[in-house]
Amino acid sequence: MTTNYSKHLKRLLTVVAAVGTSALSAFAQVDEAKMNKFVDDLMAKMTVAEKIGQLNLGAAGCPIVVNSPIGLEEAAAQGYISACGGANMDLQRIAVEKSRLGIPILFGFDVIHGLSTTFPIPLAMSTSWNMPLIERTAQIAAKEACAFGICWTWSPMVDIARDPRWGRIAEGAGEDPYLGSCIARAMVHGYQGDDLSSDTTLLACFKHYALYGAAEGGRDYNTVDMSRWYMHNFYLPPYKAAVEAGCATGMSSFNVVDGVPATGNSYLLDEVLRRQWGFKGFVVSDAFSIAEIAFHRASDPEGAAQLAISAGLDMDLASSHYTKYLAKLLDEKKITMEMIDRSVRRILEAKYRLGLFDDPYRYLKQKSDPARQACFLCDEHVAVARRMAGESIVLLKNDGGLLPLSDKHKRIAVVGPIGRMPEQLFGTWSALPDGRKSVSVAEALRRAVGDGCTVTYAQGCLDTEGYGDYYNVDGTEQSAEMIAEAVASAKDADVVVACVGEPSGWSGEVNSRVYIGLPPSQKALLKALKATGKPVIVLVMSGRPLVLTDEDATFPAIVEAWHGGTSAADGIADVLTGKVNPSAKLTTTFPRYKGQVPIHYNHLHTGRAIGEYENPGAVSKYIDIPLENNTPLYPFGYGLSYNTYAYSNLRVDKTSAKGENDAIVVSIDVTNQGERSGKEIVQLYVTDLIASTSRPILELKGFEKLEFNPGETKTVSFTVTTEQLKFYNSDLKYDWEPGDFELAIAPNSRDLNKVKIHWEK
Repeated sequence: MTTNYSKHLKRLLTVVAAVGTSALSAFAQVDEAKMNKFVDDLMAKMTVAEKIGQLNLGAAGCPIVVNSPIGLEEAAAQGYISACGGANMDLQRIAVEKSRLGIPILFGFDVIHGLSTTFPIPLAMSTSWNMPLIERTAQIAAKEACAFGICWTWSPMVDIARDPRWGRIAEGAGEDPYLGSCIARAMVHGYQGDDLSSDTTLLACFKHYALYGAAEGGRDYNTVDMSRWYMHNFYLPPYKAAVEAGCATGMSSFNVVDGVPATGNSYLLDEVLRRQWGFKGFVVSDAFSIAEIAFHRASDPEGAAQLAISAGLDMDLASSHYTKYLAKLLDEKKITMEMIDRSVRRILEAKYRLGLFDDPYRYLKQKSDPARQACFLCDEHVAVARRMAGESIVLLKNDGGLLPLSDKHKRIAVVGPIGRMPEQLFGTWSALPDGRKSVSVAEALRRAVGDGCTVTYAQGCLDTEGYGDYYNVDGTEQSAEMIAEAVASAKDADVVVACVGEPSGWSGEVNSRVYIGLPPSQKALLKALKATGKPVIVLVMSGRPLVLTDEDATFPAIVEAWHGGTSAADGIADVLTGKVNPSAKLTTTFPRYKGQVPIHYNHLHTGRAIGEYENPGAVSKYIDIPLENNTPLYPFGYGLSYNTYAYSNLRVDKTSAKGENDAIVVSIDVTNQGERSGKEIVQLYVTDLIASTSRPILELKGFEKLEFNPGETKTVSFTVTTEQLKFYNSDLKYDWEPGDFELAIAPNSRDLNKVKIHWEK
């Protein structure tokens, strides 16, 4: 099926335009006047303690509420818990039936890439560039979460990430603000739909606001320091897109911005989010991040609560600082009642929009409804997971056409510990993964190739579930025996599929890595397999871009399969056997060396660029590698197919335009030169050649994912307006400037077909 994203985006933006940039139609389903009166009446009845209770997300264990250590059930009975992780009918009954005002509790959960049916990690899904399919995965995740009793997901994570050392790069959409914005819109609309009163939609939550993906050194929880000009141009757009898509809630990040922790940063939470973008929902802290304001040495604990509530942080997740300090701060006139009331109102409005005041149990009672429970891991959902797994697999190298596997590959040796462990393919932040319909790579290949072929399996090296054996190459008798077994299996095979990479536990939160190559034990295995002389397919399963320079130089075929979720192995088998023609393209740059990190395609132009500066010895480069190796190993937007797609006849309908209402259409002919049907992601890039501030060497500004028959040629056109030329100038004004521009249509950010245009005011 052809994925025409321009049409999909136009549909979403039409809805945005119809209801305003601060909310999508999910917010338009309620009678605003009726809701306002309800909330006014309810707040008039609330005590200060009950209002503060609405700002408290109780963690597991015993939160501290109203300066007294009591458990969750007692807190719920007193009306001092507003939200909680998980889904608990008993706790809701206590809140509704025993508290004075009966205000229901929100139940949230980290439904990041599915609940029971687990989809590929978000970074993997982003490489599909398939917005309708990404939106569909969010719809399914919402449906299953609602059936579990959840009404609030702490997703999507929209942080721009350019450093593969950062473990949480797995949770986002990569390095590009335009593509990240497109995915943010798709995810929000998938979760929330057009009607929050539906039993299959729930509150979405953009995170981590803001700039968390730029943590120094790629270390979780670390500091961030960048100019406001830079953050507005490169890091803030996906958060803004989520707001424009009507995302109901947001989550603050752990890091500092401008030296002030994001959780108490009034510039982010008030000036940008609410005043500039018009956000109407509520913002929750990340876990304990209000308490961590003090750890940043930005305040003492009491001052942390004051800073956060004053900045517009509405709900405290787990720190209990609001319940401990807000009443005291109010008495001392360090904060105002207006500050508390505005946050309480935002939270009560979210509960009203969900219909919880009409039926507090509308989500929780689905847990006892067999019809609703039938959605978990149902055939339809698993089929979507399999399709997404296939569309997320990036073919990085395929010399000699080794792939797809063919009739000459009668004997296939699957080697490597990850090849037998489907549970390691669910990925980080898997919510409640159900492995009943998941199989290993070896088993999936057995089923895919049928009775005419044999598939053997050998572990080859030690498991890499933990870090203990990380540097173990073959120093034990066990590992030596494993390699010998793998070599014997390879020698008896026509082709070897080497399953290498990372287990799920090596990416995600608190899983930053300084070494981002394959483990030495896996490298030793690959070296032994190479020595057999048999063709080896390197199948990489990971949660981040890895340094694969040695593998690229050594092996004929490399496939990046990521952590693909419930149907990971079946998706891999579909691609390896040719049932699915790979079409995924990278959304993060793969470095040649870890010393190149952080690395990204849309960097600013330097005054001494390689190939441009008159003195080639004094350019921006690394001296300990060849000059030509200062480039990425695999660039942003890169990905191969079993076809070859030829790009030709780039043209524009005119070379100059004038004013905001003008447009230029740029077109190119794309031909499938292969013998298979396939999909190609055609990318539009724009370069601003001269501007009032330094500009990136190029920026993604559009794409189309199109399906081609064998031999088919399609003309792909993009309409360029001044919207694609806008940027934030040094005064943080979002506008376009007249001048010369380059337009490029390409299969990736490296192999560009360029044309120059001019735009006048």
